[in-house]
Amino acid sequence: MAFQITRRGLAVLAAGVAAGLFAGAALAQQQFFRIGTGGTGGTYYPVGGMIANAISTPTLVSTAVASNGSVANVNAIVSGESESGFSQADVATWAYTGTGVYTGKPKVDILRAIANLYPESVHLVVKKGLGVKSPAGLKGKRVSLDEPGSGTLINAKAILAAYGVTEKDIKPEYLKPNQAGEKLKDGSVDAFFFTGGFPAGAISELAATTGIELVPIAGPQADKLRGELKFFAADEIPAGTYKDVPATKTVAVGAQWVTSTKMSADVVYAVTKAMWSDKTRAVLDAGHAKGKAIRKETALLGLGIPLHPGAEKFYKEAGLLK
Repeated sequence: MAFQITRRGLAVLAAGVAAGLFAGAALAQQQFFRIGTGGTGGTYYPVGGMIANAISTPTLVSTAVASNGSVANVNAIVSGESESGFSQADVATWAYTGTGVYTGKPKVDILRAIANLYPESVHLVVKKGLGVKSPAGLKGKRVSLDEPGSGTLINAKAILAAYGVTEKDIKPEYLKPNQAGEKLKDGSVDAFFFTGGFPAGAISELAATTGIELVPIAGPQADKLRGELKFFAADEIPAGTYKDVPATKTVAVGAQWVTSTKMSADVVYAVTKAMWSDKTRAVLDAGHAKGKAIRKETALLGLGIPLHPGAEKFYKEAGLLK
């Protein structure tokens, strides 16, 4: 039997083909923009998830990816495994300049900034009643310094050194905060470090179930530390941030969102513009407690690496850069 196509049928078929071609073209234009974050028990991961959800559109698909933290995120950007990531200000600056932990390694001179986000407070968590009143009291204790690839590990070593403690003086472990929390709970770890925005989920859960104390990072040792390492700032974790824990003086570093010169100016401009939209503002304010601290007015503070041209274009339009 012969098959005849009517004019109407031909028009419907043509419309279908056109729609298919249009959909294909739209998909071809989709830009995927991963954000390397940190462990699921920290602050990078939930904050990255909020931002990724808020900035995503049909053509810009952003996802938050769990990782080992700052150093791992920088490495993923360099290798092309991620388009962007969160990093502590100190790690980003050291990577770009080939100093600090990057001494003797190639400079990551392709690294570029999108925005400064919020202060990351160093938490030194101990089980309630341990009796440790300063980092100097950790000698002989079982202490988790966080995983290799994390900014926390770098900070922990610097802080211990400031108080006259080396890794040989403690029984070190290298665990994510949630794993360290589980070991603190069962008594196989005495203390752990965590650098991140408060409140951190893993620490909140511990405070509510097991009971914790935060050890102050203060006094002349902390003053000297801040004088030598300028990326550290004086900070305080407010009373009640964690159940039954009083206000605790500590130090903080900036959390920053970084990318590389491999990303086009158009893509990073779109990402930056979406980051500071009313939609993202509402998500940040209603989400994690640190979301409220992420402000356009402080987006350029403490940057030790150049802005990406796409981000620079946005901040000039917004009147934040001349």
